[in-house]
Amino acid sequence: MTQLVSLEWLHNHLNDPQLIIVDCRFQLGQPTAGKEAYLRDHILGAFYLDLDQDLSAPPSVHGGRHPLPDPHVFAAKAGAIGIGENVTVVAYDDQGGAMAGRLWWLLHYFGHHRAKVLNGSYSLWKKQGLPITAELPTAQPRTFHPQINHRWLATMEEVKAKLNDPHTVIIDSREGARYRGEQEPIDPVAGHIPGAKHYFFKETQLADGRFKSEEALAEHFADISKEHEVIVYCGSGVTATPNVIALMEAGYQKIKLYAGSWSDWISYQSNPVATGDE
Repeated sequence: MTQLVSLEWLHNHLNDPQLIIVDCRFQLGQPTAGKEAYLRDHILGAFYLDLDQDLSAPPSVHGGRHPLPDPHVFAAKAGAIGIGENVTVVAYDDQGGAMAGRLWWLLHYFGHHRAKVLNGSYSLWKKQGLPITAELPTAQPRTFHPQINHRWLATMEEVKAKLNDPHTVIIDSREGARYRGEQEPIDPVAGHIPGAKHYFFKETQLADGRFKSEEALAEHFADISKEHEVIVYCGSGVTATPNVIALMEAGYQKIKLYAGSWSDWISYQSNPVATGDE
Protein backbone atom coordinates (compact mmCIF):
# COMPACT_ATOMS: atom_id res chain seq x y z
CA MET A 1 0.00 0.00 0.00
CA THR A 2 1.45 3.33 -1.03
CA GLN A 3 2.54 5.80 1.63
CA LEU A 4 2.22 8.73 -0.78
CA VAL A 5 -0.59 10.89 -2.11
CA SER A 6 -0.38 12.97 -5.28
CA LEU A 7 -0.85 16.72 -5.49
CA GLU A 8 -4.03 16.04 -7.48
CA TRP A 9 -5.41 13.74 -4.77
CA LEU A 10 -4.79 16.30 -2.04
CA HIS A 11 -6.30 19.09 -4.14
CA ASN A 12 -9.44 17.00 -4.63
CA HIS A 13 -9.72 16.26 -0.88
CA LEU A 14 -8.99 19.71 0.61
CA ASN A 15 -12.54 19.95 2.01
CA ASP A 16 -12.62 16.44 3.50
CA PRO A 17 -13.49 16.81 7.22
CA GLN A 18 -11.62 13.55 7.95
CA LEU A 19 -8.36 14.93 6.53
CA ILE A 20 -5.68 16.83 8.45
CA ILE A 21 -2.89 18.48 6.45
CA VAL A 22 0.36 19.26 8.24
CA ASP A 23 3.10 21.60 7.05
CA CYS A 24 6.44 20.29 8.37
CA ARG A 25 8.86 22.70 6.67
CA PHE A 26 12.05 23.14 8.68
CA GLN A 27 15.65 24.13 7.94
CA LEU A 28 18.48 22.67 9.99
CA GLY A 29 20.58 25.52 11.32
CA GLN A 30 17.71 27.99 10.88
CA PRO A 31 15.18 26.71 13.43
CA THR A 32 12.60 29.47 12.91
CA ALA A 33 12.69 29.49 9.08
CA GLY A 34 10.06 26.76 8.62
CA LYS A 35 7.47 28.39 10.86
CA GLU A 36 8.13 31.76 9.25
CA ALA A 37 7.63 30.25 5.78
CA TYR A 38 4.36 28.64 6.98
CA LEU A 39 3.07 31.97 8.30
CA ARG A 40 3.79 33.61 4.93
CA ASP A 41 1.80 31.01 3.02
CA HIS A 42 0.89 27.33 3.15
CA ILE A 43 -1.48 24.79 1.63
CA LEU A 44 -5.08 25.77 2.32
CA GLY A 45 -6.17 24.30 5.67
CA ALA A 46 -2.71 23.11 6.75
CA PHE A 47 -1.56 23.17 10.37
CA TYR A 48 2.11 23.45 11.34
CA LEU A 49 4.27 21.09 13.40
CA ASP A 50 7.90 21.95 14.14
CA LEU A 51 10.72 19.39 13.99
CA ASP A 52 12.45 20.67 17.14
CA GLN A 53 9.43 21.73 19.19
CA ASP A 54 6.78 19.15 18.23
CA LEU A 55 8.40 16.14 16.54
CA SER A 56 11.39 15.68 18.87
CA ALA A 57 12.23 15.68 22.56
CA PRO A 58 14.99 17.96 23.90
CA PRO A 59 18.44 16.41 23.28
CA SER A 60 20.30 14.75 26.13
CA VAL A 61 23.39 12.52 26.44
CA HIS A 62 21.96 9.75 24.25
CA GLY A 63 19.11 9.54 21.75
CA GLY A 64 20.72 11.69 19.06
CA ARG A 65 20.14 15.28 17.99
CA HIS A 66 16.39 14.72 17.52
CA PRO A 67 15.29 12.23 20.21
CA LEU A 68 11.84 10.70 19.88
CA PRO A 69 9.17 12.76 21.64
CA ASP A 70 7.40 11.47 24.71
CA PRO A 71 4.32 9.56 23.46
CA HIS A 72 1.86 11.51 25.58
CA VAL A 73 3.40 14.92 24.79
CA PHE A 74 3.26 14.09 21.07
CA ALA A 75 -0.29 12.74 21.42
CA ALA A 76 -1.44 16.00 23.02
CA LYS A 77 0.06 18.08 20.21
CA ALA A 78 -1.34 15.81 17.50
CA GLY A 79 -4.79 15.77 19.10
CA ALA A 80 -4.76 19.56 19.47
CA ILE A 81 -4.68 20.02 15.67
CA GLY A 82 -7.38 17.40 15.12
CA ILE A 83 -5.46 14.15 14.59
CA GLY A 84 -7.61 11.31 15.91
CA GLU A 85 -8.34 7.67 15.22
CA ASN A 86 -10.22 7.85 11.90
CA VAL A 87 -8.44 10.85 10.43
CA THR A 88 -6.12 10.68 7.43
CA VAL A 89 -3.01 12.82 7.86
CA VAL A 90 -1.07 14.19 4.89
CA ALA A 91 2.31 15.74 5.71
CA TYR A 92 4.40 17.90 3.39
CA ASP A 93 7.61 19.92 3.40
CA ASP A 94 10.17 21.51 1.07
CA GLN A 95 13.05 19.29 2.23
CA GLY A 96 12.73 16.19 0.08
CA GLY A 97 10.15 14.58 2.33
CA ALA A 98 12.52 14.42 5.31
CA MET A 99 10.49 16.54 7.76
CA ALA A 100 7.14 15.24 6.47
CA GLY A 101 8.61 11.74 6.67
CA ARG A 102 9.49 12.31 10.31
CA LEU A 103 5.83 13.07 11.15
CA TRP A 104 4.65 10.19 8.95
CA TRP A 105 7.02 7.78 10.73
CA LEU A 106 6.11 9.06 14.21
CA LEU A 107 2.40 8.60 13.53
CA HIS A 108 2.95 5.00 12.40
CA TYR A 109 5.29 4.33 15.34
CA PHE A 110 2.64 5.67 17.73
CA GLY A 111 -0.03 3.47 16.14
CA HIS A 112 -1.76 5.79 13.68
CA HIS A 113 -1.64 4.11 10.28
CA ARG A 114 -3.67 6.62 8.27
CA ALA A 115 -0.63 8.81 7.64
CA LYS A 116 0.68 9.75 4.19
CA VAL A 117 3.31 12.02 2.70
CA LEU A 118 2.55 14.41 -0.15
CA ASN A 119 4.40 13.20 -3.25
CA GLY A 120 5.93 16.53 -4.19
CA SER A 121 7.25 19.60 -2.44
CA TYR A 122 5.34 22.65 -1.26
CA SER A 123 7.22 24.59 -3.93
CA LEU A 124 5.79 22.28 -6.60
CA TRP A 125 2.26 22.72 -5.19
CA LYS A 126 2.69 26.49 -5.30
CA LYS A 127 4.28 26.41 -8.79
CA GLN A 128 1.25 24.51 -10.11
CA GLY A 129 -1.06 27.25 -8.85
CA LEU A 130 -2.85 25.06 -6.29
CA PRO A 131 -4.65 26.72 -3.33
CA ILE A 132 -2.44 28.47 -0.77
CA THR A 133 -3.21 30.94 2.00
CA ALA A 134 -1.66 32.86 4.88
CA GLU A 135 -4.81 32.32 6.95
CA LEU A 136 -4.43 30.04 9.96
CA PRO A 137 -6.92 27.14 10.16
CA THR A 138 -9.24 26.58 13.11
CA ALA A 139 -8.58 23.30 14.87
CA GLN A 140 -11.22 20.83 15.98
CA PRO A 141 -9.31 18.91 18.66
CA ARG A 142 -9.57 15.13 18.86
CA THR A 143 -8.10 12.54 21.21
CA PHE A 144 -4.98 10.76 20.02
CA HIS A 145 -4.23 7.47 21.82
CA PRO A 146 -0.56 6.49 21.32
CA GLN A 147 0.03 2.75 20.95
CA ILE A 148 3.71 2.13 20.28
CA ASN A 149 4.41 -0.21 17.37
CA HIS A 150 7.92 -1.47 18.11
CA ARG A 151 8.42 -3.09 14.70
CA TRP A 152 9.04 0.39 13.24
CA LEU A 153 12.04 1.14 15.48
CA ALA A 154 15.57 -0.25 15.83
CA THR A 155 17.40 0.61 19.04
CA MET A 156 21.14 1.21 19.30
CA GLU A 157 21.55 -2.14 21.05
CA GLU A 158 19.71 -3.91 18.23
CA VAL A 159 21.85 -2.23 15.56
CA LYS A 160 25.03 -3.15 17.44
CA ALA A 161 23.89 -6.76 17.82
CA LYS A 162 23.22 -7.04 14.08
CA LEU A 163 26.43 -5.49 12.73
CA ASN A 164 27.60 -8.83 11.35
CA ASP A 165 24.20 -10.43 10.78
CA PRO A 166 24.06 -11.68 7.15
CA HIS A 167 20.26 -11.32 7.20
CA THR A 168 20.30 -7.61 8.12
CA VAL A 169 21.24 -4.70 5.85
CA ILE A 170 22.07 -1.33 7.42
CA ILE A 171 21.55 1.74 5.21
CA ASP A 172 23.18 5.14 5.75
CA SER A 173 21.03 7.88 4.18
CA ARG A 174 23.43 10.84 4.44
CA GLU A 175 25.45 12.49 1.69
CA GLY A 176 28.45 10.53 0.43
CA ALA A 177 31.12 12.77 1.97
CA ARG A 178 29.57 12.37 5.42
CA TYR A 179 29.15 8.61 4.99
CA ARG A 180 32.81 8.25 3.99
CA GLY A 181 33.91 10.48 6.86
CA GLU A 182 35.52 13.04 4.54
CA GLN A 183 33.57 15.83 6.22
CA GLU A 184 31.20 16.15 9.15
CA PRO A 185 29.52 19.56 9.43
CA ILE A 186 27.09 18.66 12.22
CA ASP A 187 28.23 15.81 14.49
CA PRO A 188 31.47 15.62 16.51
CA VAL A 189 32.70 12.36 14.90
CA ALA A 190 32.93 11.61 11.17
CA GLY A 191 32.30 8.25 9.50
CA HIS A 192 29.58 5.61 9.46
CA ILE A 193 28.36 2.49 11.22
CA PRO A 194 30.63 -0.40 10.12
CA GLY A 195 29.08 -2.46 7.33
CA ALA A 196 26.46 0.12 6.43
CA LYS A 197 25.62 0.54 2.75
CA HIS A 198 25.30 4.04 1.34
CA TYR A 199 22.00 5.19 -0.21
CA PHE A 200 21.70 9.00 -0.15
CA PHE A 201 18.01 9.76 0.46
CA LYS A 202 17.80 12.38 -2.32
CA GLU A 203 18.54 9.67 -4.90
CA THR A 204 15.02 8.27 -4.37
CA GLN A 205 13.51 11.43 -5.85
CA LEU A 206 13.06 13.34 -9.08
CA ALA A 207 14.31 16.88 -9.55
CA ASP A 208 10.87 18.34 -8.66
CA GLY A 209 10.81 16.60 -5.26
CA ARG A 210 8.47 13.75 -6.19
CA PHE A 211 9.52 10.19 -5.45
CA LYS A 212 10.62 8.05 -8.37
CA SER A 213 8.26 5.33 -9.63
CA GLU A 214 7.92 2.01 -7.79
CA GLU A 215 9.83 0.34 -10.62
CA ALA A 216 12.68 2.86 -10.46
CA LEU A 217 12.87 2.52 -6.68
CA ALA A 218 12.94 -1.27 -6.92
CA GLU A 219 15.87 -0.93 -9.34
CA HIS A 220 17.57 1.58 -7.02
CA PHE A 221 17.50 -0.91 -4.12
CA ALA A 222 17.98 -4.02 -6.31
CA ASP A 223 21.14 -5.10 -4.45
CA ILE A 224 19.13 -5.55 -1.24
CA SER A 225 17.13 -8.75 -0.83
CA LYS A 226 13.49 -8.32 0.19
CA GLU A 227 14.00 -11.30 2.49
CA HIS A 228 16.48 -9.34 4.62
CA GLU A 229 15.69 -6.97 7.45
CA VAL A 230 16.68 -3.40 6.57
CA ILE A 231 17.68 -0.86 9.23
CA VAL A 232 17.85 2.74 7.98
CA TYR A 233 19.66 5.63 9.64
CA CYS A 234 20.98 9.13 8.90
CA GLY A 235 22.36 11.85 11.17
CA SER A 236 19.45 12.15 13.59
CA GLY A 237 16.61 9.96 12.29
CA VAL A 238 15.00 12.56 10.03
CA THR A 239 16.47 12.40 6.51
CA ALA A 240 16.41 8.60 6.76
CA THR A 241 12.61 8.59 6.61
CA PRO A 242 12.37 9.22 2.82
CA ASN A 243 14.48 6.08 2.37
CA VAL A 244 12.05 4.18 4.61
CA ILE A 245 9.17 5.41 2.44
CA ALA A 246 11.04 4.60 -0.78
CA LEU A 247 11.83 1.07 0.42
CA MET A 248 8.15 0.51 1.23
CA GLU A 249 7.14 1.86 -2.19
CA ALA A 250 9.63 -0.60 -3.73
CA GLY A 251 7.96 -3.52 -1.93
CA TYR A 252 10.21 -4.03 1.10
CA GLN A 253 8.41 -4.97 4.30
CA LYS A 254 11.07 -5.68 6.95
CA ILE A 255 12.18 -2.09 7.53
CA LYS A 256 13.14 -0.33 10.75
CA LEU A 257 14.38 3.17 11.46
CA TYR A 258 17.31 3.62 13.81
CA ALA A 259 15.81 6.84 15.12
CA GLY A 260 18.83 7.94 17.14
CA SER A 261 21.01 7.40 14.06
CA TRP A 262 24.63 8.51 13.76
CA SER A 263 24.37 11.24 16.43
CA ASP A 264 23.18 8.62 18.92
CA TRP A 265 25.66 5.94 17.78
CA ILE A 266 28.68 8.14 18.44
CA SER A 267 27.38 9.16 21.88
CA TYR A 268 28.57 5.72 23.03
CA GLN A 269 32.36 5.89 22.96
CA SER A 270 32.78 2.12 22.70
CA ASN A 271 30.79 1.92 19.42
CA PRO A 272 32.94 1.20 16.36
CA VAL A 273 33.28 3.75 13.55
CA ALA A 274 34.20 3.13 9.90
CA THR A 275 35.36 5.53 7.17
CA GLY A 276 35.76 5.32 3.42
CA ASP A 277 33.65 3.23 1.06
CA GLU A 278 32.39 -0.21 2.03
